[in-house]
Amino acid sequence: MEREHINQLAIFGATGSIGQSTLEVVRRNPHAFAVRYMSGNSNADLLCAMVREFRPAAVAVSDPAAAEVVRAAVGDITEVLDGELALVELAGREDYGTMVSSLVGFAGLLPTIAAIRAGHHIALANKETLVVAGELISTLLSEHSVQLLPVDSEHSAVYQCLVGEPRERIARIILTASGGPFRGWTVEQLLHVTPQEALKHPNWSMGSKITIDSATLMNKGLEVIEARWLFDVPAERIDVLVHPQSIVHSLVEFTDGSVKAQLGMPDMKLPIQYALTWPDRGNERYTRMDLATIGSLTFEAPDTTAFPCLGLAYDALEARGTAPTVLNAANEVAVAAFLRGELPFTGIPALIDHCLQHVAHRAVRNIEDIVESDRETRAHATAHISSLSFYQSAM
Repeated sequence: MEREHINQLAIFGATGSIGQSTLEVVRRNPHAFAVRYMSGNSNADLLCAMVREFRPAAVAVSDPAAAEVVRAAVGDITEVLDGELALVELAGREDYGTMVSSLVGFAGLLPTIAAIRAGHHIALANKETLVVAGELISTLLSEHSVQLLPVDSEHSAVYQCLVGEPRERIARIILTASGGPFRGWTVEQLLHVTPQEALKHPNWSMGSKITIDSATLMNKGLEVIEARWLFDVPAERIDVLVHPQSIVHSLVEFTDGSVKAQLGMPDMKLPIQYALTWPDRGNERYTRMDLATIGSLTFEAPDTTAFPCLGLAYDALEARGTAPTVLNAANEVAVAAFLRGELPFTGIPALIDHCLQHVAHRAVRNIEDIVESDRETRAHATAHISSLSFYQSAM
């Protein structure tokens, strides 16, 4: 295949779990993909190794100290950018095809917007982009004729179930959740959860932030908001089922009562490859599924009493405006504090609920409204964590 027919990728968050899985897809499909740009945070050794292997034209490194290490080691191979605007600058360049956004949290928003405005298709693993700015992103995609393909396994599953189906025939979208490591636990048991326990996901290998979100069910709440914008379906028609085996990734019920489901082993390389090869389906095989060995698939309703984050996400989606931004920012602050040992596990939903009640929600007119709401919420949440009365109320 000629070089110009290879999809030149910008892989943002290349050192994370999704980024590493994306690079494995590239390794297995050298005839179809090449890495034009990549980004990382502070893992200088891994970045240097990836630059030497994939020879990107440029790499953005968020951590200035790590950037100096990378620059000294591979500066003769590739351009090294650093600083707050490095990601946005790379994303806005015109000489690549698809941006893979696997950045963690709110940090993915501005680079994704820059890539859309530059006319690039998006393979989106950064759900927070649609959580905080779903309506704005939808408008931008239409204005710039850009295709956004979901990488999250749940949304990829819905996307695949909808192939050939008219959207007006959707009755319900059903997202599945593993239930995390604490499925079946009571509120009293959750009071004493440690970060080490919460980071032991039963089925998936993921970064620390998304693993904690899975344990609190916030990850599923964020996915509900994301699904609302991806598929233009109101919240009351998006349900969640706990499915401990993580084999059925999502389901779609249609107006005639029939239900489609997408099944596969818990391997992120499958939805990544689908997003990058769409509208075709790649030929590279990854983990095969043996239903006879799996034996049974079970489903149950989520426990929103023990895990209130899911309900808080529905509340924020109903409130609209900057409420989802408040939800997301408070969650990011709470998860980081929990991992540092500064907040109990049950303090995560307590802090989010507090911020939703005490940080003003406003209409979203532009991206600046979202950025300001994010900043305000983080400041409020950080100050509130230090309150002894808050900490005690969460215990």
